[in-house]
Amino acid sequence: MENGEKAVETVVVGNYVEMESEGKASDMKSKLSNMFWHGGSVYDAWFSCASNQVAQVLLTLPYSFSQLGMLSGILFQLFYGLLGSWTAYLISILYVEYRTRKEREKVNFRNHVIQWFEVLDGLLGKHWRNVGLAFNCTFLLFGSVIQLIACASNIYYINDNLDKRTWTYIFGACCATTVFIPSFHNYRIWSFLGLLMTTYTAWYLTIASILHGQVEGVKHSGPSKLVLYFTGATNILYTFGGHAVTVEIMHAMWKPQKFKSIYLFATLYVLTLTLPSASAVYWAFGDLLLNHSNAFALLPKNPFRDFAVVLMLIHQFITFGFACTPLYFVWEKLIGMHECRSMFKRAAARLPVVIPIWFLAIVFPFFGPINSTVGSLLVSFTVYIIPALAHVFTFRSSAARENAVEQPPRFLGRWTGAFTINAFIVVWVFVVGFGFGGWASMINFVHQIDTFGLFTKCYQCPSPVMASPPPISHPHVNHTRGL
Repeated sequence: MENGEKAVETVVVGNYVEMESEGKASDMKSKLSNMFWHGGSVYDAWFSCASNQVAQVLLTLPYSFSQLGMLSGILFQLFYGLLGSWTAYLISILYVEYRTRKEREKVNFRNHVIQWFEVLDGLLGKHWRNVGLAFNCTFLLFGSVIQLIACASNIYYINDNLDKRTWTYIFGACCATTVFIPSFHNYRIWSFLGLLMTTYTAWYLTIASILHGQVEGVKHSGPSKLVLYFTGATNILYTFGGHAVTVEIMHAMWKPQKFKSIYLFATLYVLTLTLPSASAVYWAFGDLLLNHSNAFALLPKNPFRDFAVVLMLIHQFITFGFACTPLYFVWEKLIGMHECRSMFKRAAARLPVVIPIWFLAIVFPFFGPINSTVGSLLVSFTVYIIPALAHVFTFRSSAARENAVEQPPRFLGRWTGAFTINAFIVVWVFVVGFGFGGWASMINFVHQIDTFGLFTKCYQCPSPVMASPPPISHPHVNHTRGL
């Protein structure tokens, strides 16, 4: 095929057709729907990527800095931000390649949302599909669990009349309402508001920490132990691993081929939130963060903090939907409901997906440590290793490279440069992220179970029997330093 023909076909491929609606609505209803509901532009995709990246992990990054130290914390954010942007680019290339091939075969995706495991199946076969499906679903399952844990952890700092486990019950019921959101095409207003919420929270953490100043006798001893160091590093790996939903976000775009650099620009914006906030909180509170995986725990209670907590609660509802919606699609396809025209029937069919998420959030309520565990064991493969290997194997033959819809960037050395970067990512993430990170995060996770137990009622809550709280510069319990 000639280059000109390929270019034309690339422009045509992937035009989004609304999956849920038929017929024409009234003018006013149509305008309101387009403004708040139907988002398929490049800007919608950027808001979705940026909003999905920074969720509750914004509150755990200062905890990671206390484990890593300031310098390593900053460097790991920059490093994993670049790696995440590259693998998101690879996923976008593979999606466009898959969809182009299928549409050349006259396959119609009008009522079907393409997912990552289907891309792997179409390009590399059923074994890749099965591995991709297992890792992706497990990661998204625990990603949803983490949002519920974060909701309970945050609301406790406004209202401690109920313990965190009870709040998990309540927010589990609230988050179950995401079954009514059809697809990522319908997250326009939520993505926009979500990013505003995390932007406010990040700058609140930064400014409040600077105004608070350093606590008396503050210490910045990190990194002090290998277990803590690699636990913190895998939490940052998790931070920039939010593109397990990249394919679904792309599929919701009017022109998916324009996605290529969106994740990079989203990451650059996210770094303007995470670097100042994590650095400022760690500068102010130092080693106290080793006992407080939620940054809200150390900042004084006031209307600004309470407003940030409320905004993060709303944002975690949104992020729960981001993580859970691909699981809804997989479940719908499994039971044959994915192409059903009735959204109410599809919503009812989706409800069983929420139940195991709810249960696991009650079993493992370890806010902070669970991020590192999920990062090392699941994100390392789902987001970094599998996309890099899939790109290499898809284009391993000269014919595949010659007929590729998208060629690698010239400034990176075309195919040689792309394959070299992919090899580096696979080795680095497998050894450092999965190997050392998995070892450290599992030791820390098991330690949380030994210390607090499964189904713990109120993880890292102050003891109610203390006559008076200890001074802020002397933590009463150190749950991680003893490892």
